[in-house]
Amino acid sequence: MLPNAEFSFEGHPNNTTLEHLQALYGVGFTRVSYGIQDFDLKVQEAIHRIQPLERVREATENARNVGYTSINFDLIYGLPYQTLETITDTFEKVAELRPDRIAFYSYAHVPSLFPAQRVFEAHLPQEAEKRALYETGKELLVDMGYEEIGMDHFALAEDPLFLAKKEGRLHRNFMGYTTSPATMLIGLGNSSISDIGYAYAQNEKDIDVYKADIHQGKFPLIKGHIQNEADQEVKKLILSIICNEQFAWEPDFLLNLSPNVISQLEEMRGEGLLTYDTAGIQVSAMGKTFIRNICAMFDYRMQEKTKSFSFSKSI
Repeated sequence: MLPNAEFSFEGHPNNTTLEHLQALYGVGFTRVSYGIQDFDLKVQEAIHRIQPLERVREATENARNVGYTSINFDLIYGLPYQTLETITDTFEKVAELRPDRIAFYSYAHVPSLFPAQRVFEAHLPQEAEKRALYETGKELLVDMGYEEIGMDHFALAEDPLFLAKKEGRLHRNFMGYTTSPATMLIGLGNSSISDIGYAYAQNEKDIDVYKADIHQGKFPLIKGHIQNEADQEVKKLILSIICNEQFAWEPDFLLNLSPNVISQLEEMRGEGLLTYDTAGIQVSAMGKTFIRNICAMFDYRMQEKTKSFSFSKSI
């Protein structure tokens, strides 16, 4: 085992057995994340992800008994057939199991990429309903003793992730928030993405092609991007905002922004989501919910892509 290293894996409550947990713990894994999504049976049937509370309870208790020091649940709001009543029931069940960390994601509806999503399109909560689901879930998490770490993530007050947030040491990579400030992330497996600090690369998505490339001694990459100086500056700004809700920029920074971005900044300031001046930007408590939108304003490459690509809604 590597000194000072932490290893985690994503398990499935329906098939992560005690033996799996013991084997991985034996080689150094101490964290496990379970994709729960929602506990309501009707919602589970709609998304083809049926996993009873009893199975999740067993997987959670097994991990704790083996010695895992951190358990994470992934939950989603905006799913078909979700209501305030069903999501409240889901969080009551989560409270019973009390994982150390919770990721509370927005359901990404992109039927152009995932045609199967069209089947339940008519049963999705609409914008106001979806926002209410998020606000209800967030309020319940806070009542349960979880602290908001940042974009979609919550942790108990004694968790290292919250302590890193409190001390200004929080970092974020493709896998989410982390206490490690490492600038290199190596993606292993098909479709995974690597970040080496100044460039990104994604592995082949097709598992058979990926394995064939590996066996031939080839890098199984299908696309990548080397960042220029402007990319690096945007990356630094966005990481600061999503980790610390603030960023100090150079006095002439605003002069280089497009009129469209200045207009968006003014609109968000008027709505109480942020404050800004020549010294920098500060996200308000209310603005944390819209932190994706705030970051997206500064991502000039994403704004170029929206002309020809469809993205899921941030909330």
